Amino acid sequence: MSVKRPGPVRWLSYQFGGRLPEQYRDWVLHDATCRTWVLRVVVRGLVQVAPLGIVLFAALGLLGGAWPIAAGALLLGLLVVVRIVLTNSVDSVDARLVRYGFPPGHGSAVRRQRDADAAARYAAVWRQQPPE
Repeated sequence: MSVKRPGPVRWLSYQFGGRLPEQYRDWVLHDATCRTWVLRVVVRGLVQVAPLGIVLFAALGLLGGAWPIAAGALLLGLLVVVRIVLTNSVDSVDARLVRYGFPPGHGSAVRRQRDADAAARYAAVWRQQPPE
């Protein structure tokens, strides 16, 4: 199955909360349910906070602050952002899918089914009874 991906400008707009055209609906579902969906959510959060982080880092460094303190503050801020993003990841992804016309909880259901299928395949291969 080939999914039409957005270009860099549309992708960036999407990361900041913009809506993609209807032709990218399947890609949005893929983005929310693929094996790396959590990583994609973290990248989305970091992309959203990057402009502010760069400005604050430059301001702290250029306005007489020590670079190590500015770097430490930036790192702590990024860790807080990652924690907040991960805490809200399931709800934010499901809400994003609702905006694209999917039923509430669809992303979670697709991921649960994918995980159940993978567990069944694993059990079929590795959990066989040994021959007597």
